[in-house]
Amino acid sequence: MLVLEQHWRLAAACRSAEPDIFFPLSASGRSLDQIAQAKAVCAGCRVRAECLAFALRTNQAHGVWGGLTEEERLSLARDALRAAAGTKSQATVPGQRMPFP
Repeated sequence: MLVLEQHWRLAAACRSAEPDIFFPLSASGRSLDQIAQAKAVCAGCRVRAECLAFALRTNQAHGVWGGLTEEERLSLARDALRAAAGTKSQATVPGQRMPFP
């Protein structure tokens, strides 16, 4: 089912979840549990792609959006920029930081 862009948030699975799990304070300790919980909610969300597209388009710097953390979105954006520039992009593991050339 296609959800109109301006209404995707109304269909988001996170609407009924605890908001704090989507905005952990760090990437270690208890925050890892929060990230895992957020990703589990995202995994079953029917508007996950719209959420991720929104986060990338609006440069969301914090939180889990569309099932990806800040680091994972940054890696995805870097890969897209490299591909658009026609440079060879190394395969990355989500969350792994890539060295700049």
